[in-house]
Amino acid sequence: MTLFVIVFALILLLLVGLTADGGAKMTAGRRATAIAEEAARAGAGMVDLGRAYTRGEAAVDPAAAARAARTYLTRTGHAGTVTTVGSRRLRVSVTVREPTVLLSLIGISDFTVTGNAEAELVPGPPP
Repeated sequence: MTLFVIVFALILLLLVGLTADGGAKMTAGRRATAIAEEAARAGAGMVDLGRAYTRGEAAVDPAAAARAARTYLTRTGHAGTVTTVGSRRLRVSVTVREPTVLLSLIGISDFTVTGNAEAELVPGPPP
């Protein structure tokens, strides 16, 4: 009888750990995606001021957009990659490491999740 109770308690603890830490992993995934989206948005508004002033064209500067997205990631303290796809798209990938609570009892101390986002660099109409 006591062996049954011990085994049942361990199984119950494992299920609670999977539920709690699984929920934390899902939340971390949503947070990573939100950070990637905000970094992409930060870059999407970078206007090529040289073209805007000399030719009156509202064009996006892809290099400045990538820098702005990287700066956002640095300021939020997250690791990630920023790439420009052609001259009109900015792709951001963010990695978040989340510690576990109950699963650390069985040797799983943390997990890593990745969030991805893209922004299309679209200039507005000229003034």
